[in-house]
Amino acid sequence: MDLLILFILVFIGFSYRYLRGENLAYLDSNLIPQPVGEPSEEHHAVVASLGEFAAAGRGQRGRARLQLIRDYMETMSDDKSFGSEFRPVTQGRLRGEWVLAPGADSRRRLLYIHGGAWMAGSPVSHRAITDKLSVLADAAVFSLDYRLLPEHSRQDGIDDCRAAYQWLLTNGPEGAEVLDFMAVAGDSAGGNLTLSLLAWARDAGLRAADAAIALSPATDASLTSPSLSSNVGSDPMLGPVFGKLTAIPRIFLWWGSWFSTRFRSADPVVSPLRGDLSGLPPVLIQVSEAEMLFDDTRRYVTKAQAAGSPVVMQAWPYMVHVWQIFTPELPEAEEAYANIEEFLVSVEGRSAAVSGE
Repeated sequence: MDLLILFILVFIGFSYRYLRGENLAYLDSNLIPQPVGEPSEEHHAVVASLGEFAAAGRGQRGRARLQLIRDYMETMSDDKSFGSEFRPVTQGRLRGEWVLAPGADSRRRLLYIHGGAWMAGSPVSHRAITDKLSVLADAAVFSLDYRLLPEHSRQDGIDDCRAAYQWLLTNGPEGAEVLDFMAVAGDSAGGNLTLSLLAWARDAGLRAADAAIALSPATDASLTSPSLSSNVGSDPMLGPVFGKLTAIPRIFLWWGSWFSTRFRSADPVVSPLRGDLSGLPPVLIQVSEAEMLFDDTRRYVTKAQAAGSPVVMQAWPYMVHVWQIFTPELPEAEEAYANIEEFLVSVEGRSAAVSGE
């Protein structure tokens, strides 16, 4: 019996101290935002369409469920009118597409990393976002087609992001070219990869991005932020897919993640919140107060600002996870893009002032 008790204590201690790492509850805010106003009628239509998708997925399990999610995501940018050119890229392991708005400056480049829970999504699924970013940033956007779970490892996708970042420092749509402005952006899982990439580039001594944008990012693989449980019912996109995970004791999720990805939850590579957040470039994070990942953002921004990094958060009430993909039909998406453009202009204004230009 004594050995059993000892084993249990060691198991729990190892799980919390090594797999989860530091208790980050000190970053939480007691202030729970109270929604102001009402969402647009167009937002109600988006929520209804997500409800139809959730209903279609009931009863699906395993590979069938994953394929259903992948197929749905591939249609998310369908029936939209784009002004950009989409130019496929296959260069060794590097795959993706250039998204080029008319007149976009190829010496201004933006790496886009799509979301999809590291298991779904593609440059095609996120063209609604990348087309918009090319226009408002006046930049050549490289939308990365990184390797996905479960066919590939988590490290494979991370390596693809790092390789793409390095490639964009010296290459534009026509080949080797000088770089004047560099940005990185991503949503959800892609937002996680974006924030992880910024810290890696800093530590590797590479040219830092001039700006970064994360849309509803996942920042912590320990799954301990309060809104992951409190916002299940108000998140029509993530709630139906991942809500059941909240009923599983976190300790088992940490072990499952460690075995399946070979990363412990406390590793900053997969949990950028848990790394050193000093010395980062200007970062804009947009998030919905109603989504499960809301506190992932609040925790990250609080810690980054305390470390002296210029990281800012913009929050919207009611919105679905990554509502920016529902453009141009969603007025709140257009508002978000206007804020992104304002952010980029302000970043470049500060840079010009410092350099004396």
